[in-house]
Amino acid sequence: MKPATLFIAIMIPLFLGAPCSALDPAPSHAVALHPTPVLNTPDFTGVFGGPDGQTLQQDSCGLVRALEFVALPGTPFRIEEAIRKGERVVYRVTTDDYPYPAKSGYFIDSRFVTTSAVKPPPRFPRLPPRETVIANLLAARGSRYVWGGNLRGGIPELLSLFPPHQPERLPPRERDFWQLRGVDCSGLLYEATGGYTPRNTSALVGFGSAVPIAGLSAREIARRIAPLDLIVWNGHVMIALDQQRLIESRPDCTGKRDGVRVRPLGPALEELMKTRMPLDDYTDAAARNIKGFVVMRWYDRAFSTRPRPASAGEK
Repeated sequence: MKPATLFIAIMIPLFLGAPCSALDPAPSHAVALHPTPVLNTPDFTGVFGGPDGQTLQQDSCGLVRALEFVALPGTPFRIEEAIRKGERVVYRVTTDDYPYPAKSGYFIDSRFVTTSAVKPPPRFPRLPPRETVIANLLAARGSRYVWGGNLRGGIPELLSLFPPHQPERLPPRERDFWQLRGVDCSGLLYEATGGYTPRNTSALVGFGSAVPIAGLSAREIARRIAPLDLIVWNGHVMIALDQQRLIESRPDCTGKRDGVRVRPLGPALEELMKTRMPLDDYTDAAARNIKGFVVMRWYDRAFSTRPRPASAGEK
């Protein structure tokens, strides 16, 4: 038998015996079945476990910087690449629910989603009534600050999907962080609105209509505040509950003032204005090279489209 004929005779039975999944095209879309952690690295086991299988990857302030946000159930993704990590598959993805530029990309674990070759419908969040949003915000009081977190109850499945080597030796605080139990500043608002509002402050600075505050004192600004107005700059957001109080989630490396707390509005504005200038348009901050903040009124405005993409910013 000629060499070419022999090669074909060998390869045909191998091809016919290949499993069907090996011949199927790779899925191009996914939908979150559960709350899904979205990381800026494909190394999930490095984040949840590390070399010793017992260490959560945190910075010096205890923040899990690898976490970008927690995608809510129903969030659609476009799969850009499938990456095999041992027995697991990680997808590099994009999603309109998090339309921010990424240096390294965004990644999800395949066990949190269902996949398809057909593009799924977008997630259309329904904005709750104003009173419900305020009640949701207040319900988060006492929650820890978690960088990238927007689910105060966290994701309990992370303990079983990425089990610590010795779970019984995991301190309660570390167990909470392992499950990503807590919210950052924009994540507090994101959860309270059911994922209706933009996920990062870089988009919140232009979300809604700016309340004119340039040149005003803290007391004058407080009198113009309406419930759910955002006191925001690229890096942090505080949410007005009324003309007397605001709520925010703030990190604190000392751990003494970390997390979600309610503060008096007037003193908070006075403290803020020691370092930042009130502006009517946040683009003035970059144009004038100054530190500023704006007050954005968003709840009373109807939005027919999703917020436009913005540059990535602090949580």
